[in-house]
Amino acid sequence: MLRTPVIVLNVKTYAEATGDKALQIARLMDKIVEETGASMAIAVQATDIMLCTKEVSIPVFAEHVDPIKPGSNTGWTLPEAVKAAGAIGTLINHSEHRLKLADVDICITRAKELDLDHIVCSNNIATSKSIAAFSPNFIAVEPPELIGGDISVTATDPNVVSGSVNAVKTVDKKVKVLCGAGVKNGKDVAKAIELGADGVLLASGIVKAKDKEKVIKDLASGL
Repeated sequence: MLRTPVIVLNVKTYAEATGDKALQIARLMDKIVEETGASMAIAVQATDIMLCTKEVSIPVFAEHVDPIKPGSNTGWTLPEAVKAAGAIGTLINHSEHRLKLADVDICITRAKELDLDHIVCSNNIATSKSIAAFSPNFIAVEPPELIGGDISVTATDPNVVSGSVNAVKTVDKKVKVLCGAGVKNGKDVAKAIELGADGVLLASGIVKAKDKEKVIKDLASGL
């Protein structure tokens, strides 16, 4: 499992983080981890997993897996495939790729079967509590309306962070909680931890930054 507190970057399908550009960001994060000792991980597109895992030491995650087993499943993402490519974990149920609750359960089970670390995304306190019943490694709470915005969830809606932490811990104390949506700097990271989170999940704050190294170092300072 990821060492916490942790910063997890989801590069999505941004042009600025596809192919070699995803690798460039992964290398930057790798360098800063070596310099600072911070815990960081990167989630990349399935086609970029092997490219990154061959070049960096930081944990590389898949952005998604489907609730399937090997067989006739054309166009789906097989958990075994992302592991074979070198990923140590995966995101599940991101707000941009939502799953039915039953399929979330299957994806968590499949990840556990393959010893894949997993971060299950949630949009509110109630959903976080429901997902906690499946005992995932991590739950990341991200209000969809704040994703990609300029104001962090820690400032706009801190109660959803602390409330999710409390709700999850009442169900399963072992489940760790991340928060995301609008996280941009070290102050946002520090506030998330102050609210009880075990780290943050972010995307555009790094991917869209002109000086990515400066932003990553600032985020690491919040740990």
